[in-house]
This record gives sequence, structure tokens and C-alpha cells, in this order.
Amino acid sequence: MQNDKAKFKNEFKKRLYNFTLKLIEFLDRLPKDNVSKRIGDQLLRSGTSIIGNYIEGQAASSKKDFTNFFNTSLKSTNESKLWFALLRDSKRAKPEEVAWFLNELNEIANIFASSILTLKGRK
Repeated sequence: MQNDKAKFKNEFKKRLYNFTLKLIEFLDRLPKDNVSKRIGDQLLRSGTSIIGNYIEGQAASSKKDFTNFFNTSLKSTNESKLWFALLRDSKRAKPEEVAWFLNELNEIANIFASSILTLKGRK
């Protein structure tokens, strides 16, 4: 059981890391106009914050602190969905490319939400 838990944590960290790498590549391909730059900056902040807070949470000093880092990662995941949707709907990014990111963000958000509920003893 513990081995499965450790394996899941390791795989999830890799998944977040790969998501972040793909995000950086995506942002490099955005148009160079003013709006794309501003939204891209916001997306870079929120998108990289997901793994940043996850990693910080691994060294948390208490369960409450750990849960707070997961909450922040979840919020950053949800914020990132907004920026991707705006890039897609303003026709600054290809819908099919954004679809992958939105799907991945939904799955990541579900993992964080489930973890938070477990940490709070509600699951």
C-alpha cells in the first residue's frame, strides 16, 4: 500500500513537471501581440505555481500547512483554466491545443480536490 502511494506521488510530480514544460513550450508559440503577452504572463504565473506549491507542500511543517499548499495549487489550476479559455476564445491559440491543457488541468484539479478532502477527513 505504501509503495503504491509513493509511486502515485512520484508519478503525479512527474505529470506536473511535464505539464509545466509543455506550458512553457506553448507560451513560446503564442503570438507576440500585447494581449497575448499579458495573458501569457498571467498563465505562466498560475501554471508554474501549480507545481511550485505542490513541491513546497512536500516540506510543509504541519498537516494544515500541507493542505494550504494543496489549496493554493488547486486555485492556480483553476486560474490557469481561465487564461487558456481566454487565449482559445480570443483566437490567439488553437482550440485543439488548448483542449489538451484544459483536460489535463481538469484531471489535476480533481486529484488536488480529492487529496484536500482526504486531508480534511471528508472522504
